[in-house]
Amino acid sequence: MFRNFKTVNRIIFGRGCFNQLADILADQRTSARPAIVFVVDDVFKNKPLQSRLPLKAHDLLLWVNVDHEPKTAYVDQLTDQVRNVMRERNQDLPAGVIGIGGGSTMDLSKAISLMLTNPGSSADYQGWDLIKTPAVYHAAIPTLSGTGAEVSRTTVLTGPEKKLGINSDYTVFDQVILDPELIADAPREQRFYTGMDCYIHCIESLTGTYLNTFSQAYGEKALDLCREVFLQDDPDSDDKLMMASFFGGMSIAYSQVGVCHALSYGLAFVLGVHHGIGNSIVFDYLEAFYPEGVTEFRRMLKKQNIQLPRGLTANASDAQIEKMVDVALILTPLWENALGKEWQKTMTRERIRELYRMM
Repeated sequence: MFRNFKTVNRIIFGRGCFNQLADILADQRTSARPAIVFVVDDVFKNKPLQSRLPLKAHDLLLWVNVDHEPKTAYVDQLTDQVRNVMRERNQDLPAGVIGIGGGSTMDLSKAISLMLTNPGSSADYQGWDLIKTPAVYHAAIPTLSGTGAEVSRTTVLTGPEKKLGINSDYTVFDQVILDPELIADAPREQRFYTGMDCYIHCIESLTGTYLNTFSQAYGEKALDLCREVFLQDDPDSDDKLMMASFFGGMSIAYSQVGVCHALSYGLAFVLGVHHGIGNSIVFDYLEAFYPEGVTEFRRMLKKQNIQLPRGLTANASDAQIEKMVDVALILTPLWENALGKEWQKTMTRERIRELYRMM
């Protein structure tokens, strides 16, 4: 069977297009559901972006902290907060949820929009196609580019037992606002590591067994844009990085990522390493799997003057390493894309353990 996958309904791109947010949201507000929930990275608190938010009297502003990767418990807490406010106002649901920030903030906004219409804990839905009821309207405004969260059908969450996304057609955003001005002031290292998530997406997609012409077309363009951004001094790098992120996300929508992402999930779950940094650390040890990609990645490190963290697992206990291995091995589609259907013959527990110990 061919996958009939869902894509973002509406996209607006261009410098300054954030200013159209009020008009876009006006179409969603109704007399029964007037409130918009703004889920905003707390790094923007008391910053110029705060004054640009088109808040109305009925709206709810949630400042979220993403110093750590999103956890299911945090999603449940935020969802309960929204539900309580709606109950106090005698409203069933808000008109929509808007995520403004990087990949983690966008993932939180996706998850909240889903959990407002589905019972239980967000941990109950970690997996593929477990969501039964459509989310409320939800939109994304990235202030970092690279994760592809703005276009993916996944909201990546760390639960009590695993790090695994809520993968569902209902997760996909209804609207994305791509304004390159919003990523211009991102910290240099954070910009690099988030951009490398996109670069690694593309390497894994383009070398995987799931590759097809659809994913190849998006992946090759995203890869070219990453090279222009991180290997050249390009004056349009913000515009190009934003589009690389979008195209990179589209590439893996019809294929998959691979070895690097599988291993980085283990690092994140046990040691709390952020996704972009984790991918970069892991990728540097994967020359056996992605030789050309790793060589080019090291050129990017040098060009951008980035020093990767080292010795991450030096003090990790045997139990922690085994848990990392457990988390990585759950991600069967990633391994199958990278190594084929008989991937377990190549990627044994011992080999994964050895790779983690190198980091």
